[in-house]
Amino acid sequence: MPSTPARLTVIGGGFAGLTAAITAAESGARVTLHEAHHTLGGRARTAEGAYRTNEGPHALYNGGPHWIWLRQRDLIGPLAPVPPIEGTRLRLHHQGRFRRTPPLAMLKLLRRKPEEAPVEADFMTWATGEVGEEGARAAAHYIAVATFHHDPGSLSARFVQERLRRATKLPPEAHYPRGGWGSVIDRMASLAWNLGVRVETLSRIDSVASLCAKNPVVVATSLPAARGLLQDETLHWDSARTALVDMALTSRKGDPFAISDLDATGWIERFTTQDRTLAPAGQDLIQGQIPLSPEESKADGAARADHLLDLGFPGWRDRLLWRRDGVSNGRTGAVDLPGTTWRDRPAIDRGDGVYLAGDQVAAPGLLSEVSFNSALEAVTLALAPARLDLKSA
Repeated sequence: MPSTPARLTVIGGGFAGLTAAITAAESGARVTLHEAHHTLGGRARTAEGAYRTNEGPHALYNGGPHWIWLRQRDLIGPLAPVPPIEGTRLRLHHQGRFRRTPPLAMLKLLRRKPEEAPVEADFMTWATGEVGEEGARAAAHYIAVATFHHDPGSLSARFVQERLRRATKLPPEAHYPRGGWGSVIDRMASLAWNLGVRVETLSRIDSVASLCAKNPVVVATSLPAARGLLQDETLHWDSARTALVDMALTSRKGDPFAISDLDATGWIERFTTQDRTLAPAGQDLIQGQIPLSPEESKADGAARADHLLDLGFPGWRDRLLWRRDGVSNGRTGAVDLPGTTWRDRPAIDRGDGVYLAGDQVAAPGLLSEVSFNSALEAVTLALAPARLDLKSA
């Protein structure tokens, strides 16, 4: 007799949830995906309208297994061309002025392999011992672009050094799907539907008890949402709080591609440098993130962004066409404190047929790679009993 396909429920239709649903469906499982909102994508949504913004600066790194997985399924689509190094006009704000190259001590630090950085020490202490305080502080502030944290120097040295090496790699690992991250999500959603995944939007799940009594469940939500859904107060991990600045300016020749603040933490990027489809002709889409300390407000972050814009985009206020400021709190992925690694984060297997996927759980990788790796592991664990049953049948 033909075997009965395994069944799997996925809660959350963001990058992790869609990865889990596609992987399970490709394995022959019957998958139902529940998404509380009317559109899929989670934090990878790209806004509709004149300005195609993401929730903060987004890029897709090509150094992880998710890149190969997406490529094999033709899910990345066309990429915006990466500007040549000599033409990127990256400006580094250091010691009160702009420069084109990092401090020499920071360059020396980039040669250190991640394995040389201790897990137990904070990055600032370790890096100061390696190259001195100036280079260590500049490197810590630069890597806020990939941690979104107001004080990366206080994080585990291993955690920060791994991200520093990847964020400064040449040629760059960061790539930009044309049309924004939403274009990747749209292709993933189409593949899921073609594979027979049952997608239910505006479907908010309040409890998994009845679901996991029938089939395994992958909870692919934010960690706070998973904590409430599973009523599990152990589901905590440190993340960051960041002011997000989106604006459109009348285009001006000579504007920089990006500004990195090495005197504090902050990143301003002109996304239309790579992808002109993100804003109307003659306009530039600017997106920035200014990490906030616990004492700082959204207004403080906006003021710091304005200062960088004053320095790097002369006359920007007279060219301003549209602006939106916001705050992302605990929605930028996990950060590891000294003495911890990704293995110490909340486990994927929660028992009783429930599995976690997302960017704050126990899986390796940088930013969205954590979501991807955890989704694959969650599906592997969830479907393992079904595979064993088939072998014994």
